Amino acid sequence: MTHTTRKVAFSALAMAGIGALLAGCAAAPEATTSGTAESDFLPCMVSDSGGFTDKSFNQLGFEGLNQAADELGVQPITVESNAETDFDPNIQSLIDQGCNLIVTVGFALSAATLTAAKANPEVEFALIDDAADADFNGTPDFDNTKPILFDTSQAAFMAGYAAASYSRSGIVGTFGGMEFPTVTIFMQGYADGVAYYNEQKGTDVQTIGLTTFTGGFEANDIAKSTATNLIDQGADVILPVGGPIYQSAGAAIVDSGKEIALLGADADVFETDPTYSELYLTSVLKGIKEGVYTVVTAAAGGTFSNEPYIGTLENDGVGIAPFHDFESKVNPDLQAELDAIKADIISGDLVVDSYLAGS
Repeated sequence: MTHTTRKVAFSALAMAGIGALLAGCAAAPEATTSGTAESDFLPCMVSDSGGFTDKSFNQLGFEGLNQAADELGVQPITVESNAETDFDPNIQSLIDQGCNLIVTVGFALSAATLTAAKANPEVEFALIDDAADADFNGTPDFDNTKPILFDTSQAAFMAGYAAASYSRSGIVGTFGGMEFPTVTIFMQGYADGVAYYNEQKGTDVQTIGLTTFTGGFEANDIAKSTATNLIDQGADVILPVGGPIYQSAGAAIVDSGKEIALLGADADVFETDPTYSELYLTSVLKGIKEGVYTVVTAAAGGTFSNEPYIGTLENDGVGIAPFHDFESKVNPDLQAELDAIKADIISGDLVVDSYLAGS
């Protein structure tokens, strides 16, 4: 298999704005608790936009926290954020309640988390989808801060290859919520997988929407019109990246009356949200539940460290979902080709570049 190297191009705004680009949205119920307390260890979590029922990364983090808490016999505290202005007070409220470990969900909470970590060195923090002021390859600046990261470019590369294989129009699309590296890593990996398919098959499938963002992580009319625009340009496979915005894309596809496939991000949306199950080609999986579970149990056992947890294809921290109802619709050779691509990425014979790979 041909060795290929591709560069992920992040805007200066995205890379320079670590901790400064904050997205405010999502519904916010009162703080919730679960489990039966049996020790003094208190793990806690603050959501980003979308809330803990977003059927995506907030929900996966919530499930990982509660799985660990149930096994440990402790009672977690969780709180959702309405807007950017909630981040600081939500984190402070958990500190005031004596939380030993506070997990913050999403890149947007970076600044608030790092400020709290610096001011409260006795409290441990874990940041999902943020490098905690590290260079994305090293350890963070604070001993009490652990990044939980995922090299989703590897999985998105496979999804892009599958999308190109499935496409009949020769055009596939993507769009994101906000121009964060943790969003664009999906989008660029997807485009790289499409390009790799073209190299291998001698085709010319185009990827559109790589610089298209809705400005937030909400399933709303903006997200729907963004998907509609891609459909109008001829895209017959679409990857929305940004929590529940895939739901708006699903609505746009249904309204179009066209045969268009939808890809999920973070979770296997065929399992978590069957609303548009007939549209789902596959999903790019991010093992947030497993990552949070691992970090929480380690902290409870006294082995917390600031070394980043990085999910990859090799450790099953990222992947793609089954084709489910599309299994009979895809090329019968596709799964074998994807299995070979996965093996080559794990072995290093096929290099998919991303900021997490230090390239």
